[in-house]
Amino acid sequence: MTVHREGYKTIAIGALAFAVINLISFYFISAHAAWLSGLIFLLTLIVELFLISFFRIPVRKLSTGEDLIIAPADGKLVVIEETTDAEYFKDRRLQLSIFMSPANVHQNRNPVAGEVVYSQYHQGKYLVAWHPKSSTENERHSVVIRNAHGDVLVKQIAGALARRIVNYLVVGHKTEQSAEMGFIKFGSRVDVLLPPGVEVQVRIGQTVQGGVTVLAKWK
Repeated sequence: MTVHREGYKTIAIGALAFAVINLISFYFISAHAAWLSGLIFLLTLIVELFLISFFRIPVRKLSTGEDLIIAPADGKLVVIEETTDAEYFKDRRLQLSIFMSPANVHQNRNPVAGEVVYSQYHQGKYLVAWHPKSSTENERHSVVIRNAHGDVLVKQIAGALARRIVNYLVVGHKTEQSAEMGFIKFGSRVDVLLPPGVEVQVRIGQTVQGGVTVLAKWK
């Protein structure tokens, strides 16, 4: 396991706060209320360990295949339905949505290999990530990757807690399947929009792993 570079600053600030709080607790509280000083140490340690866990990048055997569409994020599959995409395709698409809790790995990965033909950041609201309108009204970053099979749109969507979306793809870049796309901080959602007719390989409520779980297959 490694720590994602997006977490270096946050973890460092957390470590500094941990040290300062516990030094103050040791000098001013421990002599009179050792139990309170111990509780402060435990709570601040839990927070720091959570930050490290949040930015973790586990070692995985990544999935690849020209006929495969791979999950771009860890989390729970909460939507599999046809919808009309008003942003890019302007037609009917199959939407698969993955809800990411704060406990999930928050690195995002490319579902397919191909060329980036669209990359757009949108300002917006911070509705809870499972809200139906979060896909179109929340802060988000949309990317379309094109290959010989067709176009795949991936939306990184901010949630009620998420306040920063990072996306490393730019138009014209060639992507590798399951390679890093970006990162979302503190709970969020990722939507994948596919052409109708692909063979879906997952079910509602299933827990998926980014870069590992096969969402669908091209026909």
